[in-house]
Amino acid sequence: MSSNREFFYRKLHSLLGVIPVGAFLIVHLSVNYFAVRGPEAYNQATHFMENLPFRYFMEATLIFLPLIFHAIYGLYIAFQAKHNTSTYSYFRNWMFRLQRTSGIIVLIFVTWHVWETRIAAAMGAEVNFNMMAEIVENPLALILYIIGITATTFHFANGLWSFAITWGITITPKSQRISTYVTMAIFVALTFVGVRSILAFVG
Repeated sequence: MSSNREFFYRKLHSLLGVIPVGAFLIVHLSVNYFAVRGPEAYNQATHFMENLPFRYFMEATLIFLPLIFHAIYGLYIAFQAKHNTSTYSYFRNWMFRLQRTSGIIVLIFVTWHVWETRIAAAMGAEVNFNMMAEIVENPLALILYIIGITATTFHFANGLWSFAITWGITITPKSQRISTYVTMAIFVALTFVGVRSILAFVG
């Protein structure tokens, strides 16, 4: 792979991780948070999303295709990366390593989640409060969902930090320190929303 092509792919990978994949993550977590208000509120929210105009076209072009590219190229980056945390145990070295590790966890989690929900819906099941309640009724499934959600929110928030550097937004050390605090706050906020939502399905 030529250096110019790899530079382009890495920039595209970074961009798609934030827009539209990251934006979809925020919307998805926001919709899921309606579960805190009870089954009726959650079902109304999901019903609204399912009845958006051109839903299947938007899912394919704005979610699944960007997500597939981000995942596949992300795996390439993960397996090409050389970790040196054993020699240089710096904070950012660990964040670099955790970004790659969390990406693999997220890929497994998203594949499982899509199978449990979207594929099931395509086969005639209804995506509603009861579906999710039945999934997380199994304690192991609930634990795996919490792990998957946390890995996903971390991967997105930490990816925002890298995105800001990649796209020349945070250039100075001071701006990068501020970005660290901001992205950590985003991670905590999104993780709270995600975990609080999944616990709402537990009877």
